[in-house]
Amino acid sequence: MEYVVASLILLAVLVVGAIGLVVPRRRRRELPPTGGSATTTLERPPTAPVEEPTLPPLPDELPPLVQAPTIEKPEPTAGRLVRLRARLSRSQSVFGKGLLSVLSRDHLDEDAWEEIEDSLISADVGVEATQALVERLRERVRVLGTRTVAEVRQQLAEELTAALEPGMDRSLRTAPHDGRPAVVLVVGVNGAGKTTTCGKVARVLIADGRTVLLGAADTFRAAAAEQLATWGERVGAETVRGPEGGDPASVAFDAVKRGIDTGIDTVLIDTAGRLQNKVGLMDELGKVKRVVEKHGPVDETLLILDATTGQNGLEQARVFTDVVDVTGVVLTKLDGTAKGGIVIAVQNKLGIPVKLVGLGEGPDDLAPFEPAAFVEALLGTDA
Repeated sequence: MEYVVASLILLAVLVVGAIGLVVPRRRRRELPPTGGSATTTLERPPTAPVEEPTLPPLPDELPPLVQAPTIEKPEPTAGRLVRLRARLSRSQSVFGKGLLSVLSRDHLDEDAWEEIEDSLISADVGVEATQALVERLRERVRVLGTRTVAEVRQQLAEELTAALEPGMDRSLRTAPHDGRPAVVLVVGVNGAGKTTTCGKVARVLIADGRTVLLGAADTFRAAAAEQLATWGERVGAETVRGPEGGDPASVAFDAVKRGIDTGIDTVLIDTAGRLQNKVGLMDELGKVKRVVEKHGPVDETLLILDATTGQNGLEQARVFTDVVDVTGVVLTKLDGTAKGGIVIAVQNKLGIPVKLVGLGEGPDDLAPFEPAAFVEALLGTDA
């Protein structure tokens, strides 16, 4: 009996296990196939469409990545010397106060005339020019007698103006001609501030309505070409330059050719500073001029002289004149010296007109030289 019961229990367990195995298999067979056209009861919910971002329209012209430098407009040269007259205050103390105080005395003896001579010589007028100037003043006093301060001042102004030879041609020959630009060669000794002055001369020309191209023929000083190019960029002038240590004559030649090709009015060539007693360097300067003249004559050769060097500047000018035929002098740093008489000495000794004078460090502190205005500035208004 117990055996029968155990058998029935075992049979029941087997039946239940078999049913558990069969039912899942049947359910799997009832699932619809995954392929074909059959539809499924387990559908994914529809996905919302992804919207593309809306980009703003591009402008017609994109701004440049590098902003162009602002082009400056140099102030006009007319009347510059009058506007800068206060810069000559140190020289005024010699001419305006020193000379007039002596000349206005009731009686001028030999000691007084010697005092006048010393004042003029100390102002770098030069011995020969001083003697001629004092002789004319003595004759005036002898004929007219000592008079009021205003009258003596007028006499002195007339004599100083005459000593500056106002009849000299001080114009800059910068107009193009014969289908080519005017060529201006800028020369000078080391340390005279020549490249800076060259940049200022370019501003003078542009202020007077000329188009200018710069030639960086100073290839020996690393910063010279970059410095000159900066001056050019400020006024919209192109700069032609060559490799550092390259042939300066080649750069000068290329600059003039570029000026011809682009129809520029004036090509301004900055040369390397050099000592006037170095024969090799001076010969090289002569070569620069000869190479440039393959395009045509050099119209102007401007010598940059530092007014603070005094009489030493005369020797510089003499040697440069022999090599490149200097046509005009640019006298700089007159605001930093009491020796404004160097202008008289340069013209008296060399017969070369002073065409421009520098009276400060500002970009437009270079003025066309006007003898009468210069004398008035030297004498001052409160002399």
